[in-house]
Amino acid sequence: MDTTDVERLIEDGLPDAQATVTTPRDPDDDQHFAAEVVSSAFEDETLVDRHQKVYDALGEHMTDDIHAIEIRAYTPDEYES
Repeated sequence: MDTTDVERLIEDGLPDAQATVTTPRDPDDDQHFAAEVVSSAFEDETLVDRHQKVYDALGEHMTDDIHAIEIRAYTPDEYES
């Protein structure tokens, strides 16, 4: 699984989400990711709930293909400021 696959899963699983996914450690490490996600689905959600929405979008890949993911989740307004 590569960064593009992870971005697609997040964007397909969250309304109007835009995801940017990188490999913050070793670029050849295909199990550790960092995701910056912007979505209106995060409005009025706690940080924990935002992360849970991203985990839900990744589904079974969180246990099968992704060892760890750092998540930064923003509403569109938060991201703009």
